[in-house]
Amino acid sequence: MNVTLEQPVEKSRTFPPFDLGRLLATVFAPKGGERVCILIDLENPRDVAGMGFLQDPALTIQRKAHDVFYQGLKAGVMAQLGLKGGEIYAYELTGGSNLDLPELAYSPDGRELRLKEDVLAHYDLVLCISTYSATAPLTAFAKELGFRGATLHGVNDVILASGLSVDYNEVSRQAEKLRAGLTRADAVEIDFEVADRSCTLRLELGGQEAQKSHGLCRGGPDVANLPAGEVYFVPHGAEGAFPMKYKDGTLGLMHVTGGRIVRAEWISGSRETVSAHNAKLASDPVTGEIGELGFGTQELPVSGRDIQDEKMLGTLHVATGRSDHLGGSLTPDRFASRLNATHDDILFSRSKTPEILVTEARMERGGQRELIVERYEPSAYLRDLLAE
Repeated sequence: MNVTLEQPVEKSRTFPPFDLGRLLATVFAPKGGERVCILIDLENPRDVAGMGFLQDPALTIQRKAHDVFYQGLKAGVMAQLGLKGGEIYAYELTGGSNLDLPELAYSPDGRELRLKEDVLAHYDLVLCISTYSATAPLTAFAKELGFRGATLHGVNDVILASGLSVDYNEVSRQAEKLRAGLTRADAVEIDFEVADRSCTLRLELGGQEAQKSHGLCRGGPDVANLPAGEVYFVPHGAEGAFPMKYKDGTLGLMHVTGGRIVRAEWISGSRETVSAHNAKLASDPVTGEIGELGFGTQELPVSGRDIQDEKMLGTLHVATGRSDHLGGSLTPDRFASRLNATHDDILFSRSKTPEILVTEARMERGGQRELIVERYEPSAYLRDLLAE
């Protein structure tokens, strides 16, 4: 049958005004004297000199980094939290999600610096507000250098007014309720409908402990992905098929064997897009590896950015590629080309994929089955967990 979904319904939840000091205090619980900096990405990172990038109206994310975060730190948040530093640096756009960061960075006074040795090694807290996610490479640097950080790629007004205005103590509590209810799952099966076709993807989880993205980064070296609110697994294997919507709107059916997408089948849109994907899978097979299964945990409005929309309760996502930052084994050196070493989330939600319906997602654990998502709504099982 044809897939028809109701239009996304905005949640009625209200949020307090965005408060940078409250956000940083909650996420990091910073100690007096810790040094903080901001990273942004630019096509020409030298444009950070004299804040020249602010002349380009298309750089909305980077302007938020400057106006809200950089200026906010200087206007009193650093004094409020006892922080030092507050500098901003730019690095060159990586061109893909979670690709390794370039070696060089640039400062507003025009200096060329080594990103790792001259910048990251000298800070305790790092805020990366960028076009492309840098969670994976920054997590690796954090573990090596000892800092804590947050990645906030794609930030916009909706995210500031909702996903970054929540109380992350409460987000953490709610995420833990769902994590505890999903942990040690043996497998998850997801049924899809798209273009009069049905298919199922089975992800083997092997009884692993579920992990959570909950926004708190108060202990040892780590990087929080904000907005947070997610329970996730790194699958041990996967079989079956699932639909995918490409950036240009093309729909394809991903055939999965041995934990990897092995072939993309055209459904609608550009045949060239699907052919290019198949060529990439043939030349660099690990690009098709299923590296994550995630479920959103928060009641949030649609932002138009996956970073928030994948954290919405009732959504789910699978991801392909790099998984080392999540505890997986797929590291950049295992790709045929480091330019392919991305971690790409594939989000399924009413707003992002109205052409695709997740009819059911079921968890298998200890011989029992639990419905967890149905038609982009959380199941009674999840609702009961949250009500506890």
